[in-house]
Amino acid sequence: MTKTITHVYYDYASAEQAVRNAKAAGLGDSAISLVASNADGWHKPGSSDVDPKHDKDRDGKDDRAEGAATGGGLGAIAGGAAGVAAGLGMLAIPGVGPVVALGWLASLAAGAVAGGAAGGIIGALVESGESKENAALYAEALRRGGAIVTAKVPDADVEKYKAILSKDSFDVSSRAPAYRETGWTGYDPAASAYSADQVRAERDTYRL
Repeated sequence: MTKTITHVYYDYASAEQAVRNAKAAGLGDSAISLVASNADGWHKPGSSDVDPKHDKDRDGKDDRAEGAATGGGLGAIAGGAAGVAAGLGMLAIPGVGPVVALGWLASLAAGAVAGGAAGGIIGALVESGESKENAALYAEALRRGGAIVTAKVPDADVEKYKAILSKDSFDVSSRAPAYRETGWTGYDPAASAYSADQVRAERDTYRL
């Protein structure tokens, strides 16, 4: 038997490192999924205009994206809903905005969006075992520039992988009061996507 666990991170880089750590501890590719905001436009498929600080090997590709493909080896989400670059699928989620994604949760969300289900990410999270309330919080964290990693782990290893994935993650339920103070009442497919400036401000508010 397996249990699904989900953790939320400030950005893709933190989430991608969590995936690497889980894989190094023995979790297989097919068990891990990552969905991260691209509201600040860090991932540009097919673009050679890459920030040098994220292209240490000077191959014209963002090292963070390459890490997911070559280091993580997780593969991209399939189907017409996704554009593929360096192992990451691009997806626009109503009420969340642009994301980069890979793994089984990403495939569920992409399939739902392609099929016209506005709450694709919500349905995918609920199907993975999350409550609707938690799924809405995860979606809002994504909208505000965050990233989530969802993993299916053996029952006997739940605490092991919780400890691994909790590193550099944050408790999204603790953000609910602050979200509500800004007018958030739950997942809204008509909500506007965050701008790059809004994402930076959101991260600066919480990052220690």
